[in-house]
Amino acid sequence: MNHFDKISACLEAEGLDGILLIGEANRFYASGFHCPGRDGIVLVTKGGNFYFTDSRYIEAAEAQVEQAAIGMTCREKGYVAWLKEAIELTGVRRLGFEADVMTVSELHLFEEKLPVELVAADALMFGLRAGKDDEEIRRMEAAQQIAEQALEILLQELRPGMTEKEIAARLQYLMLLGGAERMSFDPIVASGPNGSMPHAVPTDRKVREGEFITMDFGCVYEGYCSDMTRTVALGQVSEEMKQVYHIVLQAQLAGIAAAKAGATGKEVDGAARRVIDEAGYGEYFGHSFGHSLGVEIHESPNATPGNEKPLPMGAVISAEPGIYLPGRFGVRIEDVLVLEEDGCRNMTRAKKELLAL
Repeated sequence: MNHFDKISACLEAEGLDGILLIGEANRFYASGFHCPGRDGIVLVTKGGNFYFTDSRYIEAAEAQVEQAAIGMTCREKGYVAWLKEAIELTGVRRLGFEADVMTVSELHLFEEKLPVELVAADALMFGLRAGKDDEEIRRMEAAQQIAEQALEILLQELRPGMTEKEIAARLQYLMLLGGAERMSFDPIVASGPNGSMPHAVPTDRKVREGEFITMDFGCVYEGYCSDMTRTVALGQVSEEMKQVYHIVLQAQLAGIAAAKAGATGKEVDGAARRVIDEAGYGEYFGHSFGHSLGVEIHESPNATPGNEKPLPMGAVISAEPGIYLPGRFGVRIEDVLVLEEDGCRNMTRAKKELLAL
């Protein structure tokens, strides 16, 4: 799978003859080939597509990249030389680039060496990646299934005395064993008072009876991310903890009910936020309802209070409200939604009722 045609079809409307992609995520989105870091360059033009990389990745690129000419860089012929050759061949004059990715020194180099006008074109790539096609959604659903299978196994193993680090390590192992390529991000495992920190880093703290354990994790399958959070109880918890859990769940369900293509991020976030506000916990919900994900774990557009633009068809967003009581405990529940014309489809199947292990 690649998106060369989709990108090239948009160039004329943006006043561009081509676009230069050096960021890892956009290179993968365009070509369907994952090459880590900055070890590759993609050039998409009206007259053809190009993928340049070095000897470490050339064999894999030649086997996997379709609809593009492949070139291997070396000491005698580096990226600039390959780009100049391709630009002359295709007649590119206005070349888009990733202003949010390219360094100042790289920009100066390309401005000096390439016979083109360089034009910031981040919005083009953000817009294309915002709405997922069927194949992208299939891969994300597969990643989600791997993560949920890992959670199902882990829940049978959780015991008092396990450390947060042990739980995080076990989740990662189970996802890799289940077919994941890598993690979407470093898992968050927070127990007891650590749960009041939304992005807590797993520690050597041992989980205890009567506490919540919040686990936020995901994996990558064929280049696409999953993301989910479940908060579970180890043994019996207090009535207040049960009440807070119920409020978060109701807030999430309200946000999900409001989520659809054409709704603004502010509207979706607001539907969930009102539930928490009306329950008296508004000051303890500091982050937004959700973010987009796909090739990267955080993409755009987002379901945030500040986003007043309509969310596009096919956008995949997280649904993750939370309440965090400093030094005491926290609750977050997260699913992933595919936005459709009349609502949304939840690709997360794991149960959400409060589970006491």
